[in-house]
Amino acid sequence: MNVNLTPELEQYVQEKVKSGRYNSASEVVRESLRTQLDQESRRKEINRLIDEGIASGESIDGEKAFAQIREYTAKRKKEIAASKTTKPQKAA
Repeated sequence: MNVNLTPELEQYVQEKVKSGRYNSASEVVRESLRTQLDQESRRKEINRLIDEGIASGESIDGEKAFAQIREYTAKRKKEIAASKTTKPQKAA
């Protein structure tokens, strides 16, 4: 396979090889393609999760959700603190 690059991309590849991190232009291109494939895979997974979320039903406002989480957390902290103070002490 023969690939034509713009002058800018060719310079970029040459700089990567000169840096010593890569032994050849082919290595630079292979890693770039692997990175692109990985990003594409992640993008597909994110889109799948978004679609799953949309299909799961009604959504709520993010601020409202975080307010509910903070409220629940504060309530649980109070319950835990109260349970620690009401536990009977062991007799010596």
